[in-house]
Amino acid sequence: MANREFARTLRRNMTDAEHRLWYHLRARRFAGFRFRRQQPIGPYIVDFECFRARLVVEVDGGQHADTRDQDAARTRYLRACGYRVLRFWNHEVLTETDAVLERLWQELVGDECE
Repeated sequence: MANREFARTLRRNMTDAEHRLWYHLRARRFAGFRFRRQQPIGPYIVDFECFRARLVVEVDGGQHADTRDQDAARTRYLRACGYRVLRFWNHEVLTETDAVLERLWQELVGDECE
């Protein structure tokens, strides 16, 4: 299955945490920034991408505890492509949504507010 087709499948089958975060990021709701979900970048499909800010947001489930080396390689690749990468655990998004959104806010506009 090609990356674009797989990305469509992932969009249709988002996790609860991805749904929660997408509610806040979609339709330029978050500080006017446009985010795309399940976006192919090179050989990877990232959970959320804001091209304008060169920011990738990954929402990791428990399976990522066993894939740290692959996640590190993925992060290195994305950084080499000029992206900043933020990672949150599913439980953070679900139980600490405001803190996650605050961290995103700081990453996107924090410097502008100082």
